[in-house]
Amino acid sequence: MMQRRTLLRAGAAFGGLATTGLPVFAQTSAGNVTLWSGFPVGGGLGDQVARPLIEQMRGKYPQPFIYDAKPGAGGRIAAEFVKRAAPDGNTLYGCPSTVMTLHPHVFRKLPYDTLADFVPIAGLCSYTAVFTAGPGLPAEIRTVADYLKWARANPAQANYGVPATGSSLHLAGAMLGKQSGVDMQAVPYKGGAPLLTDLRGGQIPVSFNVVSEVLPHIRAGTLRALAVCAPTRWKALPETPTLTELGYKDVAFVDWLAWYGPAGIPAAKVNAINAAVNEALDSTAMQEVFTKIGLEALRVTPEGLGTMVRENHAFWARVVKTTGFKPED
Repeated sequence: MMQRRTLLRAGAAFGGLATTGLPVFAQTSAGNVTLWSGFPVGGGLGDQVARPLIEQMRGKYPQPFIYDAKPGAGGRIAAEFVKRAAPDGNTLYGCPSTVMTLHPHVFRKLPYDTLADFVPIAGLCSYTAVFTAGPGLPAEIRTVADYLKWARANPAQANYGVPATGSSLHLAGAMLGKQSGVDMQAVPYKGGAPLLTDLRGGQIPVSFNVVSEVLPHIRAGTLRALAVCAPTRWKALPETPTLTELGYKDVAFVDWLAWYGPAGIPAAKVNAINAAVNEALDSTAMQEVFTKIGLEALRVTPEGLGTMVRENHAFWARVVKTTGFKPED
């Protein structure tokens, strides 16, 4: 289980690296470093974090960074492209943790091994999921217990929206349904945007959402947060209980955004990029970004990030087995 103590332990390992200035890196490659996203350009969580971070990295690394995308297949097209790139540190992949840790358990065939074909480079931020209610759920229902009581009395309406089949948000609902004994049916959408539209319009009563997607609507009072999936209360939603504290201890996880490269990148270059990222994460501009959209900075060494990937990989293997989810092609 990806507990916050794992994130803290991984971050503590950073103490041995320089926190200011560029580390010694004698053999700098020429040209740009291209950071590839596996999702469409234009406002997604990766864009919201990567673009301002790259701006803050100017002058902290010898090469300029550019941001590009190879969208499709839930990030798998970009992952395969980066896996096949030269291991010179000039081609990186920025993605949610689930691409590396959950996909191996929900897709039967991947053209890469996420634990062997990629080198962890730098963490950017962590985020969690929110069990969110919209106007399609009666206004008097304000808690998870209220929702479960309502769902038992209205089984035909006990549906929850998710942005994609086999996502961490899908499995969160499956685990809650299994532990509570309520038959919650997932309604998959093609991404978070259409799901949010239907949630706000009352076409779906509840959903599991990435915190940044629904935080403005929760703050405005148009949506209500019933619980968060993090093991402990989330800084951006301090009044919202966790599913763990409500008794659903196995519905506890934290996802994150991070950068990876093809296996074989020289350690000196990995450490140089990592140090530049971590210095940029400490900037006032990045702290403002994280506060605005409910994220938490993830300052971690490459080794610490690797530990997180392996532990989360094992966690999702257990969840997929417990829920009985059948892997897709």
